[in-house]
Amino acid sequence: MKVGFSALALFNLSFDKIVQRASIDGFDAVEVLCEGPYLPRFALKGVAQFEILSQYDIELTNHSPTVDLNPASVNVGIREETMKQLNETVDLAASIDASTVTTHPGYIKRINQRLTKQSLELALKSLENWAQYAEDVGVEPSIENMPHNSKYFCTYVAQHKLFVETCGTSATIDVGHAHTNNATREFMQADFQVAYYHVSDNDGRQDQHLPIGKGTIDWDELRGINKAIIEVNDYKAVKESRDALTGVKLKR
Repeated sequence: MKVGFSALALFNLSFDKIVQRASIDGFDAVEVLCEGPYLPRFALKGVAQFEILSQYDIELTNHSPTVDLNPASVNVGIREETMKQLNETVDLAASIDASTVTTHPGYIKRINQRLTKQSLELALKSLENWAQYAEDVGVEPSIENMPHNSKYFCTYVAQHKLFVETCGTSATIDVGHAHTNNATREFMQADFQVAYYHVSDNDGRQDQHLPIGKGTIDWDELRGINKAIIEVNDYKAVKESRDALTGVKLKR
């Protein structure tokens, strides 16, 4: 099993320090959280900072910006800006040889039957276009499942599968998100292509991003994980989670 972590855990460090730390501590991958200093339109102006990667055997993936963005927005300005930033994330991935870009499926701003239907159609079309853009430059596009919230898309397997198959992407399965929907086993058994897994723990009610073993997920039931990105906010917790995963009988 390949194990990496989200750069969120070391967000205050420069990228070269993050990769160096990952290599020293024996990680296989780093997911670049494309927010703040790593917002693609800024990072693309300083791609030279990523040249250090050639010195390390570390796989990169990108997580697109999501703050204030929504591919399902009925506001055309917000939706167009969202797609612009998603495409820029793909451009950054291609520039730094990142294998995959993960993004969120979007959400419904105001719940009613007409707007829900419209938002779903807009999300599917927007992300289908984005996936084609990614495929054209050789980057794997992937859509993540979401935590329990009536406004989010892809909180259950059937809708996640609809997005993946309609848009032509892989899936990023967030185990913690699945647990908040009481659907961890269903997501682990889903019959669609999985790029990798986000792993963190929680109490089943909130997406707390706890270290593995500090929540209520039964990790011994999770078979088939072959690439895990640990998504917790503290690097000490990242290493604790990696040690916990080592003791779980997951796919090696």
